Amino acid sequence: MVNFTVDEIRALMDKPSNIRNMSVIAHVDHGKSTLTDSLVSKAGIIASSKAGEMRFTDTRQDEIDRGITIKSTAVSMYFPLPKEDLVDIKQKTEGAEFLINLIDSPGHVDFSSEVTAALRVTDGALVVVDCVEGVCVQTETVLRQSLTERVKPVLVVNKVDRALLELQVSKEDLYQSFSRTVESVNVIISTYADPALGDVQVYPDQGTVAFGSGLHGWAFTLRSFAGRYAKKFGVDKAKLMPKLWGDNYFNPKTKKWTKSSDAGVERAFNMFVLDPIFRLFDSIMNFKKDEIPKLLEKLEIKLSSDEKDLEGKQLLKIVMKKFLPAGDTLLEMIVINLPSPVTAQRYRVETLYEGPMDDESAIGIRDCDPKGPLMVYISKMVPTSDKGRFYAFGRVFSGTVSSGPKVRIQGPNFVPGKKDDSVIKSIQRTVLMMGRTTESIEDCPAGNIIGLVGIDQFLLKSGTITTSETAHNMRVMKFSVSPVVQVAVECKNAADLPKLVEGLKRLSKSDPCVKTWMGETGEIIVAGAGELHLEICLNDLENDHAGVPLRKSDPVVGYRETIQAESSMTALSKSQNKHNRLWVKAEPLGEELTKDIEDGKVAPRDDPKIRARYLADTYGWDVTDARKIWAFGPDTTGPNVFLDASKGVQYMNEIKDSVVAAFQWATKEGAVAEEPMRGCKFAIIDCTLHTDAIHRGGGQIIPTARRVTYAAQLLSQPGLQEPMFLVEIAVPESAQGGVYSVLNVRRGQVFSAEQRPGTPMYTMKAYLPVAESFGFNADLRAATGGQAFPQAVFDHWALLGGDASEKGSKVNEIAVKIRTRKGLKPDVPLLEHYYDKL
Repeated sequence: MVNFTVDEIRALMDKPSNIRNMSVIAHVDHGKSTLTDSLVSKAGIIASSKAGEMRFTDTRQDEIDRGITIKSTAVSMYFPLPKEDLVDIKQKTEGAEFLINLIDSPGHVDFSSEVTAALRVTDGALVVVDCVEGVCVQTETVLRQSLTERVKPVLVVNKVDRALLELQVSKEDLYQSFSRTVESVNVIISTYADPALGDVQVYPDQGTVAFGSGLHGWAFTLRSFAGRYAKKFGVDKAKLMPKLWGDNYFNPKTKKWTKSSDAGVERAFNMFVLDPIFRLFDSIMNFKKDEIPKLLEKLEIKLSSDEKDLEGKQLLKIVMKKFLPAGDTLLEMIVINLPSPVTAQRYRVETLYEGPMDDESAIGIRDCDPKGPLMVYISKMVPTSDKGRFYAFGRVFSGTVSSGPKVRIQGPNFVPGKKDDSVIKSIQRTVLMMGRTTESIEDCPAGNIIGLVGIDQFLLKSGTITTSETAHNMRVMKFSVSPVVQVAVECKNAADLPKLVEGLKRLSKSDPCVKTWMGETGEIIVAGAGELHLEICLNDLENDHAGVPLRKSDPVVGYRETIQAESSMTALSKSQNKHNRLWVKAEPLGEELTKDIEDGKVAPRDDPKIRARYLADTYGWDVTDARKIWAFGPDTTGPNVFLDASKGVQYMNEIKDSVVAAFQWATKEGAVAEEPMRGCKFAIIDCTLHTDAIHRGGGQIIPTARRVTYAAQLLSQPGLQEPMFLVEIAVPESAQGGVYSVLNVRRGQVFSAEQRPGTPMYTMKAYLPVAESFGFNADLRAATGGQAFPQAVFDHWALLGGDASEKGSKVNEIAVKIRTRKGLKPDVPLLEHYYDKL
C-alpha cells in the first residue's frame, strides 16, 4: 500500500530544504536496481516481500530480459524521519517529512551518457560497490562524473551476503575488505574532488558508508548500531560511533577501550557490529534450531507464526530484513548526509550556469528561489506511451513551472541576444515521474525534478527553459563516452524511407549519446558508444521508433586524420579568378593541447588574452600568434586550430569569415579519407588579395582556403588515429592465459594485472583498438570458459604508424578501405590535386 498521496508530495515540494535529489550510480551488476527496490518498498510503492527481486526501476522489456538497466528511471518518494534523528541533520529543515527524488541509473559503460543526464539534475549520489569485486573501472568513471558536476557522494558496500555465504570469510578479513573498499573510493574522491565541495570523502564512523545486501533487503550504518548500543549502555551515540570503526578495541573484562589488540581483545567493529550478524548467519544457515529463538529474543526480532516455519535462506532473509531494514537505513543516510537543493545550488550554480554570476537567473538558481525567474534544465527525453511523443525530463533550478504561461525554450546552441535555437511556447502539462507511471500535478517549484509535456518538438536532446529575457543557457553536459562505433542502416522496402527518417529523429531524441546523420554517399549512419549500445538503439529503431524492417551493415569505426610533422614547405593556392593567393603552413598541435581543447580547458569562448598567456606559458606558443587564433574546428569547438600568422596584410579581416568557413569544412572531412581531423594547427602566413571587394568574395576564397588547408595537411606527413578502448577484465588466476591469447590476436596490450586482496580474482587492464573489439566479449568468454568479465570504455585516440599518403603502407590500406566504403576514388589524393604550381 502506497503510504503517501500526490497531494502530500506536492505540499513537500514547497519546502526545498526537505527535498533530496539523488542518483544511484555504480559499476554494472553491483546491485543498483536491487538496492533501489528496498527504498521503493519502504515508500510502499511495492510489497516488501518483492523487494530485491522485482527491480521496479527496470521498466523496459529488454532490461528485464537482459537483467541490466539501460535507461535511467526516476521515482519520487515520501519519507518521515524519526524525530530523534533530526538533530543529526547539519542543514536547515522544516518538520520531519522528506521528499526523496531518486534516479536509478545504468551501470554498463555504454550507457554512461544516461548517468551524466541523471547526475546533472541531482545533488547527491548513492555510490554502490560490490564488496567482493571492489572498485571497478566504471565506479571510477561515474564517481569522477559526479564530482565534476559537484554532486556529493555517499557509499553503499553491497552484496555482503556473498562474502558471508560464498567466501565464508572471517570477521577480521571482512573488516579489512570493507576498509580497503572505503579507502579505494576515497582515493578516487580526493583525486577528482572540487575544492568548492569541501571534504566529501566517505567515513563509516560519520555515517556516510552503509554495508548491506540489496537482494536480501538488509543494510546497516554505524549509526544504526551506535543507536542500539547507546540505548542499551546509556552512552552518547555521537561518542560511540567513532569507536566502532578503525583500530579501537574493547576489553569486556576491564570494560576499557584500547588502541592496541592485546591477547583476547577483539576489534570493536567485529565485536559489536559483525558478531550479531555472523551469529545469525551461522545459526540459521547451519540449522541450529535451539539457538535461533534465543538470538531473536536478544535482538528483539518478532516473527509471525508463518515465518517461524521457514528455514535456511528464506528465514535468513526475513530475519535480516527485520533486524536491519535496508529501506530505513539508506533513507536515513540519504536524508542526513546528502544536501538539499537550497544547500547544493549555492555551490553548484557556477558549474551549472553559463552567464554572469550576478544576473537575475544566477541569483535565482543560487537561492533556489520559487519566485525567481524560471530556469529549468532539461537533461533528457523520456518516451511516453503515446507513440512518438516524449516527456522532457529535467529539474527546476529557479522559479515555478506550470502549464499555461509562455516560456522561452533554448537549445544548446542558443546565444543571448540572438534569435536562433530558441522558441517561445507554452507548456501543456507538468507531470511527476514515478518509475513506470506518471502523476499529473499543477505546478512545480524550484528544487524539484519534473517531466514536461508538449515541448518535445522544440528540443532535440537537452536544453534550457526560462522566462527571463536576459538568461544565458545552462551548461551543456560533458559525456565520458563518445559515439565511436557506427552502423549504416537502410530499409528493406524502399517505400518505408519516410518512416525510417521519422524513426531516426525519435531515436536521436530518446538517447543522449546516439548520433544519426546521412553520409556523403546517401547512406544513413547511426553511431553509438559501443556494441551493446548500438544493438539496443537499432532494436528500438526497428521495433518502436520506425517500426519497419531494416538492413544493417557490419559495425564500422570512425577514424581521425592528423599530421605528424611540420609542413615540408608552405602550401599555396590560387583562387579561380587568379586574383587571390593564400600561403598556409601546418604543424601538429601535440597530444596534451589536443586533450585540453577536447576537455574544454582551452575553448573558443575564452578571453583571447588569458588563453594566449596559457598557451605561451604551458605550450611555448608565441604570444602574438596565440592571440590571433581565428577558429577551432570542426563544429567551432573541435581539436584543430587556425591562426593568422601574417604580418601587415591588407583586407585580412574581410576574408576571415570565408577562411574560417573553409577551415570548418576541411577539418570535418580531411583530405586523406574524409574523416574529421584532430590535433592539427594551420597558420596563414601570407596572402595577396585583389583590391576590389567583388573579386575576393566567399565564392573565390572558400574553395581556395579549403584546397590550401588540404595541401598543407598532405605536406605534413598525414596520418590516421584510431579510437582505443580501455578494457578492464575481472578474471580468476587460472583463466588469465585465455585473456592474453584473445588480446594478442586483436592487437590488444595488457598494461596492468593486479590481484584483488582476499579474493582469487585478478583485475587486468588492457588497451584494445575499437576496430578489433567486435565479438571480443564472445571470444573472451569462449577462451576462458565464461570466467572473464570484460568492461570496455573509450579511452583515447592512438596514432597508427606510417604516412597515409605513402602507397603500400598499412595506414594507406586503411585509408583506401574507408574511401572505397564512402564511394570516393580509392587512391589517397596526392599533393598535385590541391597544390597549384605557380
